Amino acid sequence: MRIIITRHGETEENKLGIMQGHLPGKLSSKGISQAKKLAKRLKTENLDFIYSSDLTRAADTAKEIAKYHKNTSIKFTKEIREKHHGEFQGKRKDEIKWDKKSAFPQPKKGESEKKLYKRAEKFIHKLIHKHPEDNILLVCHGGIASTLISVITGQKLNTMNRLYNTSINIFEIDEDRNHKIICNNCIKHLKS
Repeated sequence: MRIIITRHGETEENKLGIMQGHLPGKLSSKGISQAKKLAKRLKTENLDFIYSSDLTRAADTAKEIAKYHKNTSIKFTKEIREKHHGEFQGKRKDEIKWDKKSAFPQPKKGESEKKLYKRAEKFIHKLIHKHPEDNILLVCHGGIASTLISVITGQKLNTMNRLYNTSINIFEIDEDRNHKIICNNCIKHLKS
């Protein structure tokens, strides 16, 4: 199995430092350009299935990629939505009382890191069971993408650095669930 994980293009909310979580988000003009460059980079990939978060910012990025993969359908799913940020959703990061030297504060009504990890773990296990020989593309968000990668690589907590918008992360997973990293947080397609 080969899994490609990417993050959506830059959004208007990203530019303003707004915590989006489960909010739809709107690609900025730069984000649209990033999505088009990502699509061109992935056009030669043999994709059997595309899974995308159902949130607008990821869905619009996935639709751009799908233009080069007319015979590959997109399944839009809540399973790979970004972490729910509770009362922080829609707020700018500078509005949240947060000492940058400490861990990001946990919203009272948001999704915990543990719940996010469990959701990512369940989704990866489902994919491995359902698509053991397929090439899968996941179009999602920075937090869930990092957590999916943590699950694949066997890390218990999300220790990934922040993923760039439209970065490409490619993994090969064998029948014993061993993984090989082909590409990690790569954005060379954005430099052209």
